[in-house]
Amino acid sequence: MNKDQREIQRKLRILSYADEIGHVAKACRYFGVGRASFYRWRAAYQKHGESGLINRPSIPKQHYNRTPVEIEEKVLHLRSKYHLGSIRIVWYMERYHDIRISESTVFRILKRNGMSRLPRGTRLRKVHTKRYQKHTQANAIDFVDHIIEKFPFRIKEIRTDNGHEFQAKFHWHVEDLGIRHAYIKRATPQLNGKVERSHRSDQQEFYQLLSYKGDVDLEAKLDEWERFYNFHRPHGAFNGKTPYETLREKLQSTKPASRQ
Repeated sequence: MNKDQREIQRKLRILSYADEIGHVAKACRYFGVGRASFYRWRAAYQKHGESGLINRPSIPKQHYNRTPVEIEEKVLHLRSKYHLGSIRIVWYMERYHDIRISESTVFRILKRNGMSRLPRGTRLRKVHTKRYQKHTQANAIDFVDHIIEKFPFRIKEIRTDNGHEFQAKFHWHVEDLGIRHAYIKRATPQLNGKVERSHRSDQQEFYQLLSYKGDVDLEAKLDEWERFYNFHRPHGAFNGKTPYETLREKLQSTKPASRQ
């Protein structure tokens, strides 16, 4: 007697005993089975005979309405390469791949693949090099001159902390350029919220993913990250638009109307 035949005989004994005593609940308790299973077996036996009592294979785990593999791969790539959150992945997929997907679907994909949580803490770098010179007022002045040259709009105010690199020489250099220089209060980083939020994005989406071979490689990676951040990464503060798109719309809205 094989396994299927033994299963058929077991279920027939339970069905027969229930008919004999005329009490389904007592029969189920006696054999240690659930009443839902009993009624399912009895219905199958009445409809298909003994063949209906054979255990059927379980339903395949693959669901027909599951997200296509190629879309899942794109979602996982955006998560692993850029550490984007669910809503930013939704914006990015629609913007650059013309794929509409819900935030809940993105979350399920990430959870199914063990990527629902972003990693915490910066990874140890493989190569340790002397990456930066000590900040000085001369460095700060060179940096602000570079920013003024690159920005496509006039800067009205620069706000800094009270670091030594932002003291008298830097302060009056900026003021002489017609730009107001304001210090935030000590121990109040919340007053510079936009900068602190930008630093958090840099930490989570760039530095935590960073591995480099040297300063030249680091500079190239940083340049790639800045291009992505400004021109391709959807921003929550701009309702999914990039900083470049927001700036372009702002500049276009401030242009004087053309003369008729």
